[in-house]
Amino acid sequence: MKELFDKISEECSKNVTKSYSTSFSLATKMLSSNIRQDIYNIYGFVRFADEIVDTFHSYNKKELFSRFVDDLNYSLIDGISLNPILNSFQKTVNKYNIDKSLIDAFLKSMEQDLDKKKYKSLKEYKDYIYGSADVVGLMCLKVFVGGNNDDFNRLKPYAMSLGSAFQKVNFLRDLNDDYKKLNRIYFPGIDYKTFNEDAKNNIMIDIEKDFAKALKGIYMLPNNSKFGVYAAYKYYKRLLRKLDRASYLQIKSKRVRVPNYQKVDVLARSYVRYRLNIL
Repeated sequence: MKELFDKISEECSKNVTKSYSTSFSLATKMLSSNIRQDIYNIYGFVRFADEIVDTFHSYNKKELFSRFVDDLNYSLIDGISLNPILNSFQKTVNKYNIDKSLIDAFLKSMEQDLDKKKYKSLKEYKDYIYGSADVVGLMCLKVFVGGNNDDFNRLKPYAMSLGSAFQKVNFLRDLNDDYKKLNRIYFPGIDYKTFNEDAKNNIMIDIEKDFAKALKGIYMLPNNSKFGVYAAYKYYKRLLRKLDRASYLQIKSKRVRVPNYQKVDVLARSYVRYRLNIL
């Protein structure tokens, strides 16, 4: 009956993805059906870890996180967990031989969010982004290439750039919430109170560099994932454009969003380019 439990576990990961992120869920639907569930499994894992450190304020988050990590480690060894999210994640990790160092780097960044509020140096900032975003992209890449190490290593720099771009866009979009709700500032050398248009523009330039490099790698992805990743790329580019048009005061006062009808528009335009073999 393990097959039934695995099926239920994977449905949980899929539901987590659909419930927590409409944009990521939409992009995942554009992946080939034979890899779609594995991406749901990865997202469910990273989403739950992030929820522990960001939202469960009424509970002992350090204890919850420690138990979560212990349960994860047991699941990777045993090939099963009674936590359905971890059970589906370990299945994907073991199926594609995802390197444990990627998972450890992710957990290290998540653990930092329990206490760390500011990233003072560029190294601290880059290390956090590597663990919180780049390695998630690398886990997904391992699925996209079917575990092939040569293809993985060839595409690795581009996947990291895309992960960095996505995370930096999130940091800029969430500047207000991160500071007012969690007392966090991720951008090094920037103080919330003195954040201004020049600071915003410098961040935008940095993000555009990451996106430019990432796009080269998207064109090289296998067909099972190219459309879905490109759609996610275009969604974040649309969000970045809205952030560019917003003043620094608007970013400091509200969360800039892409309406659902614009997400559908992004998807439709991306599909046309894909079908015309422009990608």
